[in-house]
Amino acid sequence: MSNKDLKMENRFMVRRVSNSVVPMPNLPEHMELQVNPNPNGFINHGFISEMGLPHTDRKQSFAHHTIEALPRLDNYRNDLQALKRPSLGELHGEEKDMKDVNENIAQPPEAGGHGVKLGWIQGVLIPCLLNIWGVMLFLRLAWVVAQSGIGQTLIIIGLSAVVCVLTTTSMSAICTNGEVRGGGIYYIISRSLGPEFGASVGIVFAFANAVAASMNTIGFCNSLNDLLRENGLKVVDGGDNDVRIIGTVAILIMIFICAVGMEWESKAQNVLLVIILAAIIDFIVGACIGPLTDEQRAKGFNGLSGDLFKQNWGPDYRLSEQKNQDFFSVFAIFFPSVTGIQAGANISGDLKNPAYAIPHGTMLALVISMISYAVFVFVAGATAFRDASGIVSEVANGTFTDCANRTCEFGLANSYTIMQMMSAWGPLIFAGCFAATLSTALTNLLSVPRLIQAIGNDRIYPGLIFFSKGYGKNHEAYRGYVLTFIVSVAFLLIAQLNAIAPLISNFYLASYALINFCTFHAALIKPLGWRPTYRYYNMWLSLLGFILCVGVMFLIDWVTSLITMIVIFALYLLVVYRKPDVNWGSSTQAQTYKTALSSAQRLVNIGEHVKNYRPQILVLSGKPCSRPALVDVAYLITKNNALMICGDVLENKLSYKARQRRIRMSYEWLGDRKIKSFYTLIDEINFEKGANSLLQAIGVGKLRPNVLMMGYKNDWASCPRDQLISYFHVLHEAFYQRISVVILRLQGGLDYSTVTDDELTRSTHSDENFETSRAASDNECGFLPVESPQFGRRYNVNEKSNDPKDIIKQKKKAYADQIIQKSLHESGKTVPPNMLQMITLFERKQDPGTIDVWWLYDDGGLTILLPYIISARHNWSSCKLRIFALANRKHELELEERNMASLLSKFRIDYSGLVMVEDITENPKEETLNFFRGVLNEFNEKGGKDKDSSDTDCEITDSELESLRDKTNRHLRLREFLLQHSSQAKLIVMSLPMPRKGMVSAPLYMAWLECITRDMPPMLLIRGNQTSVLTFYS
Repeated sequence: MSNKDLKMENRFMVRRVSNSVVPMPNLPEHMELQVNPNPNGFINHGFISEMGLPHTDRKQSFAHHTIEALPRLDNYRNDLQALKRPSLGELHGEEKDMKDVNENIAQPPEAGGHGVKLGWIQGVLIPCLLNIWGVMLFLRLAWVVAQSGIGQTLIIIGLSAVVCVLTTTSMSAICTNGEVRGGGIYYIISRSLGPEFGASVGIVFAFANAVAASMNTIGFCNSLNDLLRENGLKVVDGGDNDVRIIGTVAILIMIFICAVGMEWESKAQNVLLVIILAAIIDFIVGACIGPLTDEQRAKGFNGLSGDLFKQNWGPDYRLSEQKNQDFFSVFAIFFPSVTGIQAGANISGDLKNPAYAIPHGTMLALVISMISYAVFVFVAGATAFRDASGIVSEVANGTFTDCANRTCEFGLANSYTIMQMMSAWGPLIFAGCFAATLSTALTNLLSVPRLIQAIGNDRIYPGLIFFSKGYGKNHEAYRGYVLTFIVSVAFLLIAQLNAIAPLISNFYLASYALINFCTFHAALIKPLGWRPTYRYYNMWLSLLGFILCVGVMFLIDWVTSLITMIVIFALYLLVVYRKPDVNWGSSTQAQTYKTALSSAQRLVNIGEHVKNYRPQILVLSGKPCSRPALVDVAYLITKNNALMICGDVLENKLSYKARQRRIRMSYEWLGDRKIKSFYTLIDEINFEKGANSLLQAIGVGKLRPNVLMMGYKNDWASCPRDQLISYFHVLHEAFYQRISVVILRLQGGLDYSTVTDDELTRSTHSDENFETSRAASDNECGFLPVESPQFGRRYNVNEKSNDPKDIIKQKKKAYADQIIQKSLHESGKTVPPNMLQMITLFERKQDPGTIDVWWLYDDGGLTILLPYIISARHNWSSCKLRIFALANRKHELELEERNMASLLSKFRIDYSGLVMVEDITENPKEETLNFFRGVLNEFNEKGGKDKDSSDTDCEITDSELESLRDKTNRHLRLREFLLQHSSQAKLIVMSLPMPRKGMVSAPLYMAWLECITRDMPPMLLIRGNQTSVLTFYS
């Protein structure tokens, strides 16, 4: 290679995740590939130092030249081994920021992955066949033919097959809509329809499997007792007690086999399948050969016969096991024999490719098993009588089938062991019966702990978390096996197979109904993630399957069905109440979005009406935790009734992750305080422009604010004048947009964002310390924990109430109070009682008092509506409204009072007192005038730092004072009235003076507000948009 060739390639370099130097075999001896560390695991581009790459390596992969991630399956995996694509910030070239807040959140372990991975034959086909060929195959199928006849038995099998095929189709659609992990039916439903349905059906399904294991074990024990009885043997009594003893030992052994691991269970299943197949062949061959002795004929075995086939074609329902049988009672006993279709899905975590294995294996198993059942029905119905006496001497004259006036013990209807007699070799039928019952029980016992583990790992029901712990390298749920053993043995003690079967049928049908429903629901909603690859799926088939399952449930036994539905509903409500913090992209989440979108679109076309008015509030709260009282009073008004949005305007630009962190923390704070509000953040903009942008653009359709709520600017006299102008201009913009305005003033102020520096002995963690701990990040939203403090006894801000509702609330918050006291004590913080009183003012239960409403001007009724809403809230229900209104003419005072009382009555607003204010136009007292002069002096002195400003809007001129003297005097008179009448009120609500644009300057207007509100109880200044929000028409 020439030096020229080397120089041509010196601009390339490859960097990988390592700090070492990696030799390349196709590079010259003097070249090495420099590898630089990349914490994100991406391949970066660059250059090769000096010597460069040889010409032969110019056609290297594209990934060597870019940090872009190519589309790969591994990028979408949801596990720790998944590849991570570069973030948008890295592609954009932004500076490194703190790690993503979600990056280190521990994900709950997924159930499944238990060591050995199985293919579709070993993992689905064989388990399904073994589960379907259960106790009914050799012990009850002949009895079903005797009761229902060949024709109706085929209908029963066909109906069962339709239910199973429809459910399998729905299940296949879900399984092919993404990767299916451990948890089986629970995983399928919970990830598709949501944790509420998935968890409730998962519990019921696990319970049904445990009981089904008991039923099949009872069948095994009955067959074993028959075998022992034929040889004159017994354990205790040859009856139910033998079933209980043998069954307990059998379940214990099977639990041990399952706990050993999938490999042993798979080997056991293969042996059992061979035995069952041999027994099936044995029965068919024996039936075709026919009876070999008169004893067999006397017991009802006749051999293949067309006449016998015709005789057994129709039904002959009769009393059996103390119950008159009918079509659906027989169906209820037979249906558990086809419920094995979920066997493969139950161990989905142990399958190599569940999306392929479950549809193919389940459907093939269903076809094979249904054909085998139909063959058994034809063979049994064509070769054996319904009733036979078993008396050999009656064979010659043919009276052995005459059982009308006597009780016969043999025949299809009376003997559960007739198939053993009809077979070519009887012992093989016993072996097949043992294999069928034990294999089904084994499959059921294997699935239950995995279901429990999946539900426990998702932490849906706290009681199951203990049983979900995995042990060993395969994470076997040994505690789950113990629980399964206890439940199975408990039902085994019943020892009656026909008593358990209908209950299991209802549980399985309920599960299948939910599978079909969740598939139909997902297809109906059509979320973008719903893209099943199963070709034979149709949403209307799923709906038909759901209707069919529910209908059959109630036709079988409406009482049991009702109990099943109540259990599922109770489990559903429990999950709804607990609200597990999961996000699985279920169709219910898609339905929520679709419903909200559709409702918002319909709302656009609905005309506004005064009866439907709702105060939709935009709260300029900043970070909500910084002004808790402002947020609380807004939520008092909108709670369960209207839209509330917290607006946050920042002048500084936030990075993407800092922005997301601030949004997340704000929503967490709102959620923990049970405040239903939206939060909107706008950055890199000053307060005036940001607020104006929010006023103009926030909301969707009719869901947009019609009320602006702000805190009173306590520092208006000393702040930079541009801040005062911005505050004043926001008011003008709100009125320009025809948006009502509410201003809240508390004497201690509203902004507690810096309280940890000014009021506490130690400061809390700031944003820069966010990564130190989650506790520090939680404390980012103020020094108080998220639960509202009551501090009743310690700080005397809340008296104890005997109201039952108050007692419940006190109990709910008692634990939060302990946390608050402990955290404050440990951190050395001392919170002044008056500060706590202000912060929690609007969420505390108030003592009896008054809300004084100074309805001075008719703004459409908002000034009277909002205090009425507040007084209707539980915490403020002990505070009565007192109404103050201005009298127009002194000599008509009584008439105006009657008119106002009539108006309030028509508005259906209760009040405790009505006062008509007169003499509002008289001159204020001298001391009030001196107070006003003092306010102006404060502004002139403290605002002197901005006197050089050329902004004339922030100056109070003599001409302005002179022209607005009457209006100023009225506001000063209002202060006098407030001090006289409302100084002891719990809350004052007053009409906000209207700032005439171009007529009043910002400082003079703020001076008016200062005179009205200073040294007053908490005060709300309200100005509606002059549109009626109240009506007295129905």
